[in-house]
Amino acid sequence: MSLFRWRQAASRFKPARMWQAARRFDLVRLWREGHERLRPRWRADFLDSDVLPPKLPARRLVVARDGDELWSVGMLCPCGCREIIELPLIEEADQHWALHVDSRGHASLRPSVWRKTGCRSHFWLRAGRVHWC
Repeated sequence: MSLFRWRQAASRFKPARMWQAARRFDLVRLWREGHERLRPRWRADFLDSDVLPPKLPARRLVVARDGDELWSVGMLCPCGCREIIELPLIEEADQHWALHVDSRGHASLRPSVWRKTGCRSHFWLRAGRVHWC
């Protein structure tokens, strides 16, 4: 088989490989989202201190506050790597998050959380549910 014909034959299989990779990605995303719906929702616990404790409970946001002022929120990474994520809530910080807790105690964070190191998770926390990006 000539080199030209071999390249033509190989080019026919690339879309199939890309489709398989996209399908694999969709299956992983669907498994994560379905798995998240079966688990309890994320709730917020408020702590009257300006620092977070060294150990955090699973599926809980620990909010450090001083009086009425919210300082930061800490949580374990939802991917399962057990790393602590600490996000500033004070508006004076360059990059800060907004926390909303509804009447049932379900927490929401805005904007999304994107870890640049470690497991590199990227997700939204809305109404106590993790939505993967």
